[in-house]
Amino acid sequence: MRAQFVLSEIGVGLRRNLTMTFAVIVSVALSLALFGGSLLMSDQVSTMKGYWYDKVNVSIFLCNKHDADSDVKCAKGAVTEDQKKQILSDLHKMPVVEKVAYESQDEAYKHYKEQFGNSPLAGSLTPDQMQESYRIKLKDPQKYQVIASAFNGRAGVQSVQDQKGILDNLFTLLNLMNRGALGVMALMLIVALLLIVNTVRVSAFSRRRETGIMRLVGASGFYIQAPFIAEAAVAGLIGGGVACVALVVGRYFTIDHGMALSTKLTLINFVGWDAVLTKLPLILATSVVMPSLAAFFALRKYLKV
Repeated sequence: MRAQFVLSEIGVGLRRNLTMTFAVIVSVALSLALFGGSLLMSDQVSTMKGYWYDKVNVSIFLCNKHDADSDVKCAKGAVTEDQKKQILSDLHKMPVVEKVAYESQDEAYKHYKEQFGNSPLAGSLTPDQMQESYRIKLKDPQKYQVIASAFNGRAGVQSVQDQKGILDNLFTLLNLMNRGALGVMALMLIVALLLIVNTVRVSAFSRRRETGIMRLVGASGFYIQAPFIAEAAVAGLIGGGVACVALVVGRYFTIDHGMALSTKLTLINFVGWDAVLTKLPLILATSVVMPSLAAFFALRKYLKV
């Protein structure tokens, strides 16, 4: 009988404040969708870091005969065979180095033609203008400075370049976007909490006569509060369900189908469905707990039951 009473009161409260209930559902859905999206973005950045940092190389570019006239670092002329052997020997002795690959001028020219064959400069370049290089795979990508300090300025070395620096700029941008999404999520969450508190207050005010009678007959505080807390929890749960649907649909249409980014951007290792599904229970739990707590504290202050 008590459960039936609570359920009937929930229905009455939701219908009586339909407009504000709808506003609560929408704001909770938006804030939790952004919350889930931010969690997925964080997972995506971590996945990309693990994927790309494992593939980055440090490149040691060697001087050629053309660099002698245009680059101070190569003023002594093109790299000699003895210098190349010494550089390779020193690289193999370094504990941070996992693997070393040599790229000749012909190989560098071939790779350039594959990547920039449509460039106007491609037709004017010849293989002897390209630079030989050593491509170094590090055991720890963070140890780039060890290679840079050991070979920058050495005879026959034109420059030492770290591909990780390029990736760091990309990941910094992604992290800033993620923080921006978290900021909007926090704002929407505050709006949702304010709406929940106001909805509970309006509902309590409209039923002040019933709650007053219940106090007079000795009803417990929790029994009086339960319908209001349950109303907020139900509205929040609906909003959480909408947020979950939005995340699933968003993942489906942006990555797998529709935009199909997984097929268009094959170089990006996108987060899988397991990452999405593990976020859904957290979103649903938050959608129930957050409104319930907001309603509980609002009732303690304004109903004084």
